[in-house]
Amino acid sequence: QVELVESGGRLVQAGGSLRLSCARSGSISNMYTMGWFRQAPGKEREFVASIDWRGGSTYYTDSVKGRFTISRDNAQKTVYLQMNSLKLEDTAAYYCAASTDVLVTTRRYDYWGQGTQVTVSS
Repeated sequence: QVELVESGGRLVQAGGSLRLSCARSGSISNMYTMGWFRQAPGKEREFVASIDWRGGSTYYTDSVKGRFTISRDNAQKTVYLQMNSLKLEDTAAYYCAASTDVLVTTRRYDYWGQGTQVTVSS
């Protein structure tokens, strides 16, 4: 069983930066595609970014391209989401997820964290 724990969410001003972390435990394997999702109040959960298990391939939703960067440290079993130039519309609960599918564009995620709240204020 894989466990994912997110951290780093907080209140930040528009234009600011934030780095989210997701620590993975419960599996010795690093062969998981890792993804970040977010859910704003009253909206459906949406995909934000993903990274393949080697860290060599990434995939982003259009609204965060050029502002967010996903990365991973397999030795630490941690995946990061660096968020720059934050906008009000980035306010959401952010969730980390792990997929046994090796495709970075996979839509199938097997394990989910509990989420961390990011609030962007004006």
